[in-house]
Amino acid sequence: MIRHWGWHLSVDASLCDHEKITSFENIYAFTKELVKNIDMIAYGEPEIVHFGTGNKAGFTMSQLIETSNICAHFVNEYNAMFLDVFSCKDFDTNVVVNTVTKYFNPKTILTNRKDRVCYYA
Repeated sequence: MIRHWGWHLSVDASLCDHEKITSFENIYAFTKELVKNIDMIAYGEPEIVHFGTGNKAGFTMSQLIETSNICAHFVNEYNAMFLDVFSCKDFDTNVVVNTVTKYFNPKTILTNRKDRVCYYA
């Protein structure tokens, strides 16, 4: 038997504002507001670390939430952001996209939302 478990949203944001995707403070504020806007409960503070070299360099953010996690990687060289929101509590995709737009001003956004399921006996 199959049981619905939750939702997974991937957001690919391109041609973002370089100053905004390379700012620890902006990424921190974005994370806090996103958790609030999609009505989740944060578990601790977000982890935001800048690492990598060449076209892999950028911040990576991880925020545990009571119902799973939110993660993102920001690519300095390409002014891109790759965000994943996974939760067994439903959330509004448009709210996520609007929050991304507010904080990073991307020129293009692609989303992919899917149901997550598990099998059980």
